[in-house]
Amino acid sequence: MRWSPVKRLDMYLLRSFLGLFVLTLMICVFILLMQFVWMHVRDLVGKGVEIGVLAEFFIYAVASVIPLALPLAVLLASLIAFGNLGEKFELTAMKAAGISLFRIIRPLVVAIMFICLGAFYFSNSILPVSQAKLWTLIFSLRQKSPELDIPEGEFYAGIAGYQIYVRHKDPRRGMLYDMMIYDYSKGFRDMTVMLADSGKIVFSDDKKYLMLHLYSGESFENLNRKQQRATGTTKNIPYRRESFVEKQMLIDFDTELNRFDENLLADQHVSKNTRQLIHSIDSVNVLGRQKSREQSSQLIDTRYLGRDHHSVVEQEQLMQVHEQRLQAAAAAGEDGLAAYNPDSLFASLTDQQKERALAIAIERANAQSDQVNYNAVVLDDYLRYIRRHEVELHRKFTLAFACLIFFFIGAPLGAIIRKGGLGTPVIISVVMFIIYYIIDNTGYKMAREALWPCWAGMWLSSFVLLPIGIFLTYKAATDSALFNPEAWEKIFAQAIKKLKIRKLWIRLSKR
Repeated sequence: MRWSPVKRLDMYLLRSFLGLFVLTLMICVFILLMQFVWMHVRDLVGKGVEIGVLAEFFIYAVASVIPLALPLAVLLASLIAFGNLGEKFELTAMKAAGISLFRIIRPLVVAIMFICLGAFYFSNSILPVSQAKLWTLIFSLRQKSPELDIPEGEFYAGIAGYQIYVRHKDPRRGMLYDMMIYDYSKGFRDMTVMLADSGKIVFSDDKKYLMLHLYSGESFENLNRKQQRATGTTKNIPYRRESFVEKQMLIDFDTELNRFDENLLADQHVSKNTRQLIHSIDSVNVLGRQKSREQSSQLIDTRYLGRDHHSVVEQEQLMQVHEQRLQAAAAAGEDGLAAYNPDSLFASLTDQQKERALAIAIERANAQSDQVNYNAVVLDDYLRYIRRHEVELHRKFTLAFACLIFFFIGAPLGAIIRKGGLGTPVIISVVMFIIYYIIDNTGYKMAREALWPCWAGMWLSSFVLLPIGIFLTYKAATDSALFNPEAWEKIFAQAIKKLKIRKLWIRLSKR
């Protein structure tokens, strides 16, 4: 079976685009990975982390930066691919052969559709698992004790509760000379100071303790607080001084990496797929509405009906009194509500009763205000939980849609500017991606802080960039000279010419 020229053209375009896409994706992932590692370099450096743990960290970190690198790679690859076609006049030859731009990009649109589906699958199935493992590993690394590396001529604070100063070290023998140790593990007021001519530090067999061997030294210990605890007096007691030829100390120093349980992040939005996010949103919505109804009922019952101030018997007695007053008012032909006019009731009280009534009213108003504020805080926790899950739910779809939009920005833009390579396309891609990142980050913060609905904030970048993509595609399909310097010079020249003619006409009309 012989292939038609159009099918060969499709395969040529697919090979050129996919090759550039893989290359640009690797470059973008590497750049973003270095930025991510730099943010967490404090959790890695000086901890004595094994190679396997570092490899695990980098694998999970790569997975975490792919959602940000994928749209940028699509934009850059499509821009370079069509820029190369325009620069080599291959795109002009295709159009001269009667092939429209939409027919040229048709195979690439199919490829982009598969990339969008892959992006959604990645963000829905792979990214939640990798995020849970990554942050569990980061939290574990933050709790890990730093690698023991005592410098010369400065205090070392890597051991909790201790400050160690060493003037000179002998790495070959593992000896430390002219040591000074401040032990404040029991508090600064119970601090112990030790001086030693030499010493040695070794780990226990299980790597959980430090064995500190000191030779020819002295120790000074504050006994003031100990004496107060024993006798209850405030008598000043001098320091206790101890001289030793050899002294051994056992210090807790666990160097092993104790991993946290991944189930600790099971209820976090970053570790859930679409189905789990929807289930969590619905469940918390039900709980929030139930809690709101409970708070409303409690507020009405306790604050407005007065059930927190009167017993059941007292409530029945009050109701009977109310009914008697209403019946008496109705028999006299008066309005029943007039009997309960608060102004007349308050005016009938004595000065002492008025002060007490005002104090009780202020107290109850403050209590009600505190209760309302507390209820708002409780409900805000539910709403914040729901917002985070809704934001994460929309993010899984916006990633795939952003890849599609960036293709329809990059492909027509490359066809218009007709510049390939890594020069102009890289500059344009970076500028467009910065605009996208600023808009997307703004919408995310607006949605997170409940200033906008979650769908509006998360789709803001798509709403802004989609018209740009449609406009550029239309201009490329109609062979517009949008970025042609000669066309712009011609437009400016015509505008200046019209302006000069208008000024001349104004002068002549004034004469």
